[in-house]
Amino acid sequence: MDLIGVRRHSPRSHPPPGRTAINHDKLSSVADAVAAYVPDGARVVLGAALEHGIPYAAVHELIRQDRRGLDVIAPVSDIFTDLLIGAGCVAEVTGSWVGNISGGMGHNYRRAAESGQPNAIRINDYSNFSIAMAFFAGAYGLPYIPVKSILGSDILKSNPAIKLANNPFSAQPDPVALVPALKPDVAFLVVQRADRFGNSHIWGSVGMTQEASIAADRIIVLADEIVAPEVIASDPSRVLIPGFGVNAVCHVPAACHPSPLVGRWKRDHEFLHRYHEETREADGFERWCDEWVREPADHEAYRAKLGGRLEELRITGNAPSAPANYAAE
Repeated sequence: MDLIGVRRHSPRSHPPPGRTAINHDKLSSVADAVAAYVPDGARVVLGAALEHGIPYAAVHELIRQDRRGLDVIAPVSDIFTDLLIGAGCVAEVTGSWVGNISGGMGHNYRRAAESGQPNAIRINDYSNFSIAMAFFAGAYGLPYIPVKSILGSDILKSNPAIKLANNPFSAQPDPVALVPALKPDVAFLVVQRADRFGNSHIWGSVGMTQEASIAADRIIVLADEIVAPEVIASDPSRVLIPGFGVNAVCHVPAACHPSPLVGRWKRDHEFLHRYHEETREADGFERWCDEWVREPADHEAYRAKLGGRLEELRITGNAPSAPANYAAE
């Protein structure tokens, strides 16, 4: 198999440099976590759980701290990539789509791609499946992974990092696309609950959360609730990322707003519709961003601004899973 142009990666130590030991208190504010772990130019994973549990609190903090030159890696980006582009934070977009699921393609994304406003961006084009496989390769230390689903698509033309080769195990011509591993600098994930050591529980749709986080050098957890370590230890099957791999855990209720979080928060459809309408023009985006991102000092102030609207989005129903017995004897 011809591997020309596919860059190999050296194995990393475990845990990677910069991560801390088990049972080390990792509680942090979002502001401190962004300041410590997300420099300008970082490759940042956001929205790896797809439409569920998007870390908007981190997105807003990246804008408040005026990060620049980011490569936003976003399998399904909803409005958060559009937000970061409009605020001038983004140099590259790595993913399959940028827009508003409630309204259509993101206006800032279109302006940046078509006319370089507020700045030109590079677009690294993937399908949802191929970017998932790229995270898989990054998580498991593979230099690349072969896929077939994008054969015949224009992704092979638009993304030169993906190479075409022939399956060496086939006696007949059998083309495969070689998708290089994605190894982000930072992954943000939203979870329902975590302990102060960074161990967490997440349930519902998890999308590519585990693969994207393991592939990343640094992990920041935004927890809707902080619980005792015994709570997390009672159900280890819900732990996708053990605490020793986490750099910071931030207690941020409703960090996902306006996206949903299973068992905690409903999706705020009206908020997303309003964003799409109010950001059609660049001036409108600036007004929206000032009001909802730059002027609130932090996510607590953002929640206060939402007022009773946020409480209306709280899930009050009760649909628990069946108990699981972990007894060994």
